[in-house]
Amino acid sequence: MMSTVNNAKLQKCIKNRNNLYRLIISQLIYDGHTAIAVMLSVKVNAYLPCCPSARLMSLATIGLQYETDKQEESYQALDLNPIQQLIFGPGIDLDFEADVICTDCSAPEPSLYETAYVISHNGACRAGAFSSDGKLIATGSCDTSIKILDVERILATTFNIDSTDNQEGHGHPVIRTLYDHSEEVTCLEFHPNKPILASGSRDCHIKFFEYSKAYMKKACKTIDDLEPITCLSFHPVGDHMVMGTNSPVIKLYDINTVQCYVSAIPNHQHTGPVTSLKFEPSARYFVSSSQDGSIKLWDAVSNKCVNTIDKAHDGSQVCSVTFSRNGKYILSSGKDSMVKLWELSTSRCLIVYTGVGTTGKQKHRTQALFNHSEEYVLYPDEVTSTLCVWNSRNANRQQLLSLGHTGPIRSIAHSPKSVAFLTCSDDFKARFWYKKHWIRA
Repeated sequence: MMSTVNNAKLQKCIKNRNNLYRLIISQLIYDGHTAIAVMLSVKVNAYLPCCPSARLMSLATIGLQYETDKQEESYQALDLNPIQQLIFGPGIDLDFEADVICTDCSAPEPSLYETAYVISHNGACRAGAFSSDGKLIATGSCDTSIKILDVERILATTFNIDSTDNQEGHGHPVIRTLYDHSEEVTCLEFHPNKPILASGSRDCHIKFFEYSKAYMKKACKTIDDLEPITCLSFHPVGDHMVMGTNSPVIKLYDINTVQCYVSAIPNHQHTGPVTSLKFEPSARYFVSSSQDGSIKLWDAVSNKCVNTIDKAHDGSQVCSVTFSRNGKYILSSGKDSMVKLWELSTSRCLIVYTGVGTTGKQKHRTQALFNHSEEYVLYPDEVTSTLCVWNSRNANRQQLLSLGHTGPIRSIAHSPKSVAFLTCSDDFKARFWYKKHWIRA
C-alpha cells in the first residue's frame, strides 16, 4: 500500500515538473525567444508542441504576491514593528528573490568597522556575549573574571556620542567585574528579559549573576555538574536553558527550580563532547553540535532528537551552530575551516562559505555567525587574525578586516540590534568593534 502511495506521489511530481517546463517554453515563445524555446524543448523532451502563452508570467505574479504576504506574516511572527523591520531588514530568506536584490536595507560591510574599545583581562579571553537589547556586553577569561560593559558609555567615551547616562561624565564603560568561578570562564549568555547573566566554566558550574545590583559580586544561583561546561543557551522565554559539557549528554534545566531533564532515549545523544547549543527564536527547536562531527535538531517540548546530520563537516568537529532569525536555516562552522548554511526543513547544505586561510588546519574552536541584518556571515581566521566575511546569500567573499589581536580569536559575538561586534582572544584582550556614522542607503 505504501509503495503504491509513493509511486503516485512520484508520478505527480514528474507530471508537475513536465508542466513547469512546458510553461517555461510557452512563455519563451510568447516573449519572442523561439530559438531558446526550441533548444529547451529538445533538452527536456517536450514531446507535444507548445503554443505561445503568458500563463507562466501570470502565475509568477500571483505567486510573488503570495510570498510577499507570507513574508509580512513572518515579520509579525518575529514581533518586529515597522521601524525594526527597517533597521534589521528581512533577514536571510532564500525563498524570497526580493531579498537577494534588495539594497534598501543594506548594512555596512564588517570590514568598515573599527575598534571602539579594548577590554583587558589578566588571562586569555575565551567568552563574549551581547545582551538581547544590544546595550550591554560581557567578557569572560581564564583569569576567572567576568566583565560587563555599557555599550552607550563605550560609544560616548570613544566617539563623543551623546549619552543619557551620567550627565556630569560618561563614567567608566566597565560597570561590573564579577568573580565567582575558580577556573576559566568558557561561555556567557544574557537572560532574554531579566537583568541576569549566566556563565559556564571549566570548574563545572553555571553561575547566575544579578548584575542590576551594584553590590552583587557573587552569583545568586548555581547549577553544579560533574563535567566542565562548554556551552549554554536560554529558552527565548527565559525559564529554561540547555547546557552542554565535555560529556555527550545534553541537559535541559528549569532555572527557577534547577530541575534537570535529559532525553529519555539514550541513543539520541551525541557520542562526543557538546560544542555548541542554540534555541530557535520561536522556541520550537534547539540545535546542538559536537566533537563527534554531527549536528542534531531537538524538539524543545519533548526534548527528543528529531533529526541528525552526520559528518556535517566531512567528519571534522563541528564548532558552532546557530539559527537564522526566521528559524529556516542553521549556520555551522567546523574545524575543517568551512562554514555551511543548512536548510532546516530538508537538512540540505544550501551554501558553503569557503576561502579561509586556515583551510583544513583549524586548531581551536571558534564561531561563525550572522551580522544583525543577516546580510553577512562572519568568521575569524585563526592564523592571520583577520575577519572573513561573505555575502550570506551567494557566498561572495567580502573585504577582509584585520582584527588586531596577537593570539587566536576564541569567541566572536555580533550585536543583535546594531553595527557592532565583539572579539575575544588568547592575547588577554577583547575588542569592541563599531561602525561610526553609518547611514542607511
